[in-house]
Amino acid sequence: MDDVATAHEGQTAGPAGEEAVRRDQHGLAMVGAYPDFANPDLVETMPLTARTLIDIGCGGGAIGAAYLRRNPRARMLGVDIDPGSIEVARTRLTEAAVCDVQTEAFPFDLSEGVDCLVYGDVLEHLADPWAVLARHVEVLNPDGTVLVCFPNVEHWSITYRLLKGSFDYEDAGLLDRTHLRWFTPRTMGAALERAGLTVCDVRPRPVDPTEAARFVEAMGPALGALGIDTGDYLNRAAPIQFVWRAKKQPRPRLVLGATMLPPVGGVSDARVIEPVRAMATDASLLTSIRPESELTPIFEGGAQVAVLHRPLLLGEPGLARVRELIRRGYVVVSEFDDHPGFLEARGVSQADLLTFTAVHAVQTSTEALAAVLCGFNPEIAVFPNAVAELQTPVNFADPERMTLFFGALNREEDWAPYMPVLNEVLRAVGARLAVTVVHDRGFFDALDTTEKTFVPTCDYPTYRGLLAQSEISFMPLQDTVFNQAKSDLKFLEASAARVVSLCSPVVYEASVREGETGLLFRSPDHLRMQLLRLLAYPDAARRLAEAARAEVSAGRMLAYQVRARTDWYHALWARREELTEALRARVPALFA
Repeated sequence: MDDVATAHEGQTAGPAGEEAVRRDQHGLAMVGAYPDFANPDLVETMPLTARTLIDIGCGGGAIGAAYLRRNPRARMLGVDIDPGSIEVARTRLTEAAVCDVQTEAFPFDLSEGVDCLVYGDVLEHLADPWAVLARHVEVLNPDGTVLVCFPNVEHWSITYRLLKGSFDYEDAGLLDRTHLRWFTPRTMGAALERAGLTVCDVRPRPVDPTEAARFVEAMGPALGALGIDTGDYLNRAAPIQFVWRAKKQPRPRLVLGATMLPPVGGVSDARVIEPVRAMATDASLLTSIRPESELTPIFEGGAQVAVLHRPLLLGEPGLARVRELIRRGYVVVSEFDDHPGFLEARGVSQADLLTFTAVHAVQTSTEALAAVLCGFNPEIAVFPNAVAELQTPVNFADPERMTLFFGALNREEDWAPYMPVLNEVLRAVGARLAVTVVHDRGFFDALDTTEKTFVPTCDYPTYRGLLAQSEISFMPLQDTVFNQAKSDLKFLEASAARVVSLCSPVVYEASVREGETGLLFRSPDHLRMQLLRLLAYPDAARRLAEAARAEVSAGRMLAYQVRARTDWYHALWARREELTEALRARVPALFA
């Protein structure tokens, strides 16, 4: 409950969107006695495969609300002793109830068990946290997870106060006057094990490492005289909190190391950053994104998979790269989401290309691509592009003005046939239609309107933010072999932000239900009609966007792929000898 008293990323809005929200001295909105704040280190570790979760001491439900934006299918429950906080939490969570966990059982139907118990700075407020934890673990499913965030009594500031003789209780923070128990990392680990759990990992939450380092440096002579290593003490004294993750029956650990091309146009975000972030919520995986040269074994002889993002493997240098990873003990996977013709068009002969053949397996984004790539390698997994998180809608604020968004790479051949009609509409409607263009200067310059904004190639969060401020997303694709292998990612991005998709039937016809979750256009004249229809009926346009958002929420979230992805990587490792023999037969030179 007592989150660190500093500004953090990911904080939620105040309750019920009130204008005059009570705030603490750091500007954080308050619900009850504590900040209305979603601890990002807890949210990031909440397993995305969970079906039922309980946030104990949920406050206004900020943590659960943040989680539901990543996993909308989940049943997110919350309990707290403060009725005012629960009133707010009920607007955010699946269910929320006033409950004193020290004396009462959970007031929910838990006949199917619980997959995750979350204790966000609450155990230290209980008279007997060990008994409460042991009782709660009884409702946890066999593969369930327990997350605990607690204030660190070894924090340097507490030692400093003791030395000064000023151990005074406060309204919040480390010395919150309602704290009844104190924990160090060692004693919290012991408490979790005493409850029948196996500790998976622990993450420190430092706030001001510079101040901590200065204190430890000043204490150096005393620490030395006491035989205490200063580096070890700094590791214990710098974090203001720790986040523990423990399980009833942990799965064998697997190291997943991913490489990544420079993040241009959101490709790396969609195919590497967000999937790795999602899979990191599975305690059986140790995930990282790093250069290929830094993919080194963590556990001697342990299970490990290397996922290479769009690797260009050619000739002996390409073989040498894979050979070295195999020597280090990795199963090697190529992550590729474009037609091989993309490389051939850039002068790379498919006869020389080893990107798909000289690896154990390949993962891609569409069945159409899988059908092409299986000609190189039969070990193919399809993980369709998906949305990591639903955005909070901010558009459709002015029914008299809409913004059309265009943000794509290498699409001039796709948009050029539609530019005359687009300009015709822009001239006819004037200020009622603005255009935001990301990256494509040619598209921007061709627009015959002053109501336009150009943004150079930007990072993915900026791109998504600009998209979210628009009402219409323009997605033209010509019917080419290359385009037919593309995914519907832009439809997903638009829908997650409640932006209506105006798109070609190529790729998008399989995703968009015409007139229900978006509009398709099949010719320039058809584009004119569909665009004018959206401008004339903004309420109808909003309903299309809301229906698309609901559809993505129901079926196209990354959370819904985590289990399939992790199961596949574990299966690859289990079959590594078989896969290596197949690789040896396919590319003998790799083992020469």
